[in-house]
Amino acid sequence: MQQYLDLVRLVMDRGVFKPSRTGVATLSYFGAFYRVDLGEGFPLLTTKKVNFSAVLRELLWYLSGEEHIRTLRQHTKIWDDWADERGELETAYGRYWRRFPHPVQKSHAPIAHTGERLAEIQEIDQISYVINEIKRNPNSRRLVVTAWEPGNAQTSRLPPCHYTFAFQVLDGKLNCHLTQRSGDIALGIPFNLACYATLTQMIAQECDLTPGTFAHTIVDAHIYVAEAGSPMAAYDHLAGLREQLSRPPRPPPRLSIARKPFDQLTFEDFKLESYDPHPPIAFKVAV
Repeated sequence: MQQYLDLVRLVMDRGVFKPSRTGVATLSYFGAFYRVDLGEGFPLLTTKKVNFSAVLRELLWYLSGEEHIRTLRQHTKIWDDWADERGELETAYGRYWRRFPHPVQKSHAPIAHTGERLAEIQEIDQISYVINEIKRNPNSRRLVVTAWEPGNAQTSRLPPCHYTFAFQVLDGKLNCHLTQRSGDIALGIPFNLACYATLTQMIAQECDLTPGTFAHTIVDAHIYVAEAGSPMAAYDHLAGLREQLSRPPRPPPRLSIARKPFDQLTFEDFKLESYDPHPPIAFKVAV
């Protein structure tokens, strides 16, 4: 996909050297942006093979609302490094997508001697709200989902990277804009792109719309870099990305989804068709 290759070149050419919390340095670029027309095909990279099975398992896990990785771990271990010994994940995207904690004040009068006010926590299913609102009021400009809960973000080992997304219905098409605070160009962004393209297609189908444009803003778009022979050399991503730049993109695949209610869709209901990528390229994750 040319838009991705242009993003790689942008960060390579204009990125600034910056240390990171992982101990591996990065080339960092502020405010990267690209957009793809989902009508031209499913945007799964062809300049390297992307494990779409893992992408789909991760997305369906998000949509389950689970905050532990027991189910996901049966299929992929991509979240193992950030879960605790019990398999619990402080920042589970699905927890916030489907059960965002909303404090509702029960009393306006402060409790005597403490000044505290009573409140109860309601769980908000943001995904269901967006789907129902698209059906009810497709002209709405409030079709927003967030995974950023400030208290969690201040204490979590890994606060949400792709932390908010918004939909727009225009001319019978469903558009999606994702905002990401931090984006690993080699490893994370191909997954994020495929994940949200799938989610957009799922919701479009549920709402009798056509997938439109996926737009993506990355606040800190970065490539991990390390000198040959250094202790961190295995984490260098430049060589693999240069290899991708040398490969011509191939025609995009197609994704078909069974005609079933949104929350009844399972892994077997998705079929990736005509995916003919170049060989895989291994990139090591900086945890």
